[in-house]
Order: sequence, then C-alpha cells, then structure tokens
Amino acid sequence: MTSVDLSPRPIEAMSPRQLERRRSLIAAALALVTETGVEKLQMKQVCERSGVALGTAYRYFSSKEHLLATAIAEWHRLLLVDLACEPRGLPGPKAPREPAERMLRFVRDGMRAYQRQPELARLRVSVAASTDPFASEALQGMARADALALQAVMAEVPPTESALVSQIVAHAWQGELTAWVTGRATLGDARRRLEDVVRLVLAPYGAA
Repeated sequence: MTSVDLSPRPIEAMSPRQLERRRSLIAAALALVTETGVEKLQMKQVCERSGVALGTAYRYFSSKEHLLATAIAEWHRLLLVDLACEPRGLPGPKAPREPAERMLRFVRDGMRAYQRQPELARLRVSVAASTDPFASEALQGMARADALALQAVMAEVPPTESALVSQIVAHAWQGELTAWVTGRATLGDARRRLEDVVRLVLAPYGAA
C-alpha cells in the first residue's frame, strides 16, 4: 500500500494566491493568540478568522504547533529587522559606538517588545518544546535569524568569536523570557540578568 505524503506544501512551490492564504493564517493565529492566549487557540478559530477552510489550512501547516511556531518566527523576524535598524538610525553622538552598548540597546528594546506583547512571549516559550518536525524547522529558522541579527550588531567582533557570542546572548534571551513567562523571575530581574550576560561576553570588545 502506498503511503500518502501529508507534508505541507513548500513555500517555494506556492502560487501568489496560496502565499496569501498562508499569510492570512499566520496573521489570524497571531491576532487570536494576543486576544485569547495560546492555550485556548484552535485551528478551527484560525480558519474562521482567516477565511481559509480547515482542510486547506493543513496543506500549509502540518499542525497547530507548526502554524504557531511559524507565526512567532515571522513576528520575531520582523522584530529583529526593527531592532537592527534602530541603533544605527541614531544620529551623531547619540549613536552607540561600542558593540556592548549597541547589544544592550538591542536586547533592551527586544525585551520591551515582548513586554508589550506578553501573549507572544508565552507563545515563543510554549512552542520552543514542540516535537513537530515542521515546527522545529521554523524555530531553527528563527535561531538563524537571531544569529545574523546579533552578529550584525557587533560587526567589529571577529566572525569566529561573534558566532559564539551571538549564540550565548540568544540562549540567555530565550532563557530569561522563559523565566519571566513562567513566573520564576520578574521582568526587571530577567532584563538585568540578560544585560549582565551581554556586558560579560562583550567586555573584551569595549566597555558599555
């Protein structure tokens, strides 16, 4: 008996109309998470909000976990774009000159963004443990985007070292978000610890 391939359609194989449906599903998922939280969200609700049939939705996402992982990865990717542009956009003497200074601004603004969207912080933490292979792929893409953005913030650091530094900062960021979301730390404590990590690992490249 021939097995049926239930894998979602690859993005590169989608038509413009299919890409639009996929974007609608992601937008609906993010909106519903911010409104009702992660735990209560159902694929049926996402489909009703987006106008995409339930059966069709599974052609784009293998599971609710896959959709949610893709949604938070896309939201986080856009956040990284904003964060990476912000420090460079400051004129003259206001622009942070040292890599530690720029990284501190980067992670502070990042934590503030999640503070404004606490349900998305919970979403990021909840999908981190997903065993869905397609969700894992989306999360790996988010990790790669993190690495690229963090390394761009500290361009003066040698590439062989910046890869490790960015990994340390990214893991600390995830860990402190998790501590805050799960109630093991206040947001202020989580932010201070994250900043301490940044100062420590970037101390050899200039004082903050």
